[in-house]
This record gives sequence, C-alpha cells and structure tokens, in this order.
Amino acid sequence: MENEVKKHKSISYAKWGYIFIAPFFIVYIVFQLIPLLSTFYYSFFESYRVGTQTVGPNFVGFENYASLFAPDRSGTILIFKYLGNTMIMWILGAVPQLLFSLVLAVIYTSSRLKIKGQRFFKTVMYMPNLIMAAAFAMLFFQLFGNIGPINQIISSNGGETVQFFNQVWTARGIIAFINFLMWFGNTTILLMAGIMGIDQSLFEAAEIDGATSWQVFWKITMPLLAPIMVYVIITSLIGGLQMYDVPQIIGYSTGAPGGSTMTLIMYLNNYLNGPSRNLGMSGALSVMIFIITGVLSVIVYKSMVTNPDKPKKTKKGAK
Repeated sequence: MENEVKKHKSISYAKWGYIFIAPFFIVYIVFQLIPLLSTFYYSFFESYRVGTQTVGPNFVGFENYASLFAPDRSGTILIFKYLGNTMIMWILGAVPQLLFSLVLAVIYTSSRLKIKGQRFFKTVMYMPNLIMAAAFAMLFFQLFGNIGPINQIISSNGGETVQFFNQVWTARGIIAFINFLMWFGNTTILLMAGIMGIDQSLFEAAEIDGATSWQVFWKITMPLLAPIMVYVIITSLIGGLQMYDVPQIIGYSTGAPGGSTMTLIMYLNNYLNGPSRNLGMSGALSVMIFIITGVLSVIVYKSMVTNPDKPKKTKKGAK
C-alpha cells in the first residue's frame, strides 16, 4: 500500500507543459523552418522553365549568387539598385512616422495636458492599419492619376497636369506617404504603451524639482523608452525590406519610372512568378534578403543599445 502511495506521489505532470507548447513548434517547423531550409537548399540549384520544358534541378553551387551580383548591360548591379530603392522609400516613410508618432505619444500620455477622448483618437489612428495596403494604394493611384481629383484641382486653378507616377521622387514620395499613413497609428500606440510603462513617480519628482517638459522628455522619457524604440525601428525595418503591394500598384508592377520604385520583394517576385519561374535564382535572392535583414537589424540594435555595465573609456592623462 505504501509503495502505491509513493508511486502516486511521484507522478510528474511536467509532460503536459510540453504537450501544450508542442503545437507551436510543430507549426513553426512545418511552415517556417522547413521552407527556410528548403529555400537555402534550392538556392544552390539550377531550376527554371524554358517554354513548357523544365530545366533542372541541377546543382550549380554559388552560380546563382554570382549572377545576382553580376552587372547588367548598363553596368548596374540590380540587387544593389533595388536595395537602394527599398531603403530610400522606407526612410522617407519611417523617419516622419517615428517622429510624428513620438510627438503624439508624448502628448496623449502627458499628465499636464490631460487630453480627453483618448480612446476615440487611438481608434481613429489605428483604423488605417486595418485597411488592406492594396486598397490604400488603389485609392492614391486614383487620386494622383493623370485625370484624378488632384490633377483636376490643379487644372481648375490654371496649372498644368502633373504626371505624379512618371516622376521618380513623386512616385517614391507617394509610396512613402501611404506607408506612413498606414503605420503611424500602430507605432503611436506602441510608444504610448512604452511611456505609460515608465514609473510615474519619476515624472512627478522631475515636476517637483522644476524640470521643464523638454528636460523631462530628454532626461527621463527618451532613455527609458529606448527598448521600445529599438523594437519599433527594427520591426519597421523588417517590414520596409518586405515592401511589395504598395509599390507593385503605384509602380505599374515594373518599378516605374525607370525601375526607381522596384523593391527587393518585387525583384524576387519577377524570378518566382515570372515566365521562367526560376526557383534557383529566387532562392538565392531570398537568402540574400534574409542576410541583409539580419545584418541591418544587428547594426540598428548595436547602434541604439548600450551596455550600462561596460566601463567608459577615458582619455590618456585624465584622472
């Protein structure tokens, strides 16, 4: 009898924890890890279509990667050109978005201003994020078209029609503005959550000591908001490198004008879904996008995160 009691007491329920978390790992392995490894694997193979015939898969080593960095007839390395396009349009949208969202977050969380109707404003700001990017792009495509409302207003005031989508910087600017409009609400809410997570006694102490709003912002809010800022910038960078649907519509799916709105994912899509359906080149380009994303994310993280335990370097001769 005593042995049965001991056996009953020794039963471990730890296995149920593994059972409950197993679905996540199963889904991750099947839908993310295996496709990632297979993409890396096929990047070393030649596999494409010529008409109705399929060539490969034939092992070619690093030839696909070499082709990515080979210049075209004009001497341009396309992967660098399209990376530059992607980064320019991301920066044009992300920098104003971050600054505008930070200002709104500080205003809405200020104990001095006490803005009323915050729930309403949060809902309104977040609503653009719920609309499909393609729908947003089509809306602006119609607004700024050659016979759209914007050009009609310009013409009615005696101006000449502007071909917004046939000029490099206006086309890029519209794409950047759409991304800004779609995501500033989400960024604002994240920054508001970060500010509200700061100990309010710090703000009260600063107010008692007579600190100005500017001093409170730079000495308390910004240093303690740094982890959220890093998260926001890195996730925004990852999303920017995956930019596809908005420039696909605004740039007529060809990166018009002159390939200036062609992004890395659009370039990938040309290999993946083009007439040749080149799986080898698309795999190599996917791996390069993965590497570029990782390197840029590490650079952002290292440049913004400081180790407080690391001793600061002092100049020679200083005491």
